[in-house]
Amino acid sequence: MSSAATTISEERDVPRPPKNRFDRYFKISERGSTIQREIRGGLATFFTMAYIVVLNPLIVGTAKDVTGAYVGGVNDPGVSIGLVAAATALVAGVMTILMGVVGRYPFAVATGLGLNAFVAVTLASGMTWADAMGLVVLEGLIITVLVLTGFRTAVFRAIPAQLKTAISVGIGLFIALIGFVDAGFVRRIPDEANTTVPLQLGVGGNLQGWPVLVFVLGLLFTAILVARRVKGAILLGIAGTTVLAIAVEAVFHPGPSVPKPGEFNPKGWSLVVPQVPEKLFELPDLSLLGQFSLLGSFSRVGAVAAVLFVFTLMLADFFDTMGTVVGVGAEAGLLDKEGQLPGVERVLLVDSLAAAAGGAASTSSNTTYIESAAGVGEGARTGFASVVTGGLFLLAMFFTPLVQVVPFEAATPALVVVGFLMITQIRNIDFTDYAIAIPAFLTMVVMPFTYSITNGIGAGFVSYAAIKLAQRRAREVHPLLWVVAALFVVYFAIAPIEELLGVK
Repeated sequence: MSSAATTISEERDVPRPPKNRFDRYFKISERGSTIQREIRGGLATFFTMAYIVVLNPLIVGTAKDVTGAYVGGVNDPGVSIGLVAAATALVAGVMTILMGVVGRYPFAVATGLGLNAFVAVTLASGMTWADAMGLVVLEGLIITVLVLTGFRTAVFRAIPAQLKTAISVGIGLFIALIGFVDAGFVRRIPDEANTTVPLQLGVGGNLQGWPVLVFVLGLLFTAILVARRVKGAILLGIAGTTVLAIAVEAVFHPGPSVPKPGEFNPKGWSLVVPQVPEKLFELPDLSLLGQFSLLGSFSRVGAVAAVLFVFTLMLADFFDTMGTVVGVGAEAGLLDKEGQLPGVERVLLVDSLAAAAGGAASTSSNTTYIESAAGVGEGARTGFASVVTGGLFLLAMFFTPLVQVVPFEAATPALVVVGFLMITQIRNIDFTDYAIAIPAFLTMVVMPFTYSITNGIGAGFVSYAAIKLAQRRAREVHPLLWVVAALFVVYFAIAPIEELLGVK
């Protein structure tokens, strides 16, 4: 475990004898944790990823399928957004609790960003929503079979230890970039600017607007708490910044970044406006559950296209989770001397089932979240933290207005700080050995530069195998890594392959 991670724990993770059956089952004392730390960790994880209850409906609930209907077969996006919000919270809650009880690690599960956009933009545009979600279910079932046969676990164990460290560092960079971008601190330069520079500081190279100021103050506040080793630093940072955000909105009224469709306010709040809601309680509508067609896409777009779609979903889901488990597990000090996570097959099984459950509920594939690192940073080491997070998601089904109080600008400072904690593991990589250093470097930088954990892992695996082959040291590469590297070559070349096969 990195020394940085101990700065926000009230004690080092010293194993102790279990106090009771509950303690023994979750291994709370064995991993040097306490119930209080697990609760704080579960709360921190929830508040850094609760945005998915708001964001996923805006992605999945506002896209039309090939028939012109929104998800659920409705014609009103306002209705579909509400349906997706309720289903998103339900699946996240149930699967995160299952991860805690079965996986027994502090990993939270929810709809995967990126995958949901792929489903909404690429799949649904060429088939019905039921067909698209059927592909997601099929992908989840295939990965579940790979777990049950031991293949997924074997691939996890075949990764060299230093590449696993590089994955952790890459995720640290990625999660920090997510925090900066979601808060509006870093922004894409508009195409009309006619420049090759892709990103900039704030708006026009300057920090503008009250929301960005809230983020900056929240980041400084959280960093100071962490540096001073204050108990509950990350959770206090989120709570304190949220209070500040509510006060800023009440006094200065910056409003939303998208006040009306087609309009953009660069000085507004990124996703939700932090204000006390008019109502706290809403009954969820769960009618989306079960609205999928397992094999409908094969007759709609053809078997070849359907298989390629499943392959794309599967590879992204497969390695996004693997990267998250490695990165968060390493930061929590949960990996053994060989860099393996004991009992990882339980974690991978729940994650695979979550992918299928997301499709069955029409929310898109669910996966293990890198925001789990926020809970680990708060001291979580066991599955009990996931039970807390999952319980909060289930409550969010009924208290959606309350979830919308916390803006990106208040939650993202935690991601930046946790990103720093994860990056400290870079000292464990031997940069004098270029055969491992170059693949590690590519793994670390491709993740944030392409906004994808899977791309970073793929770049690392392919370059590692290629360099070893060029050095005539191919025998040092695990046979499974050769298989995975070949699959990644197909993954990166999927567009020309589709073109060659005549798939639209």
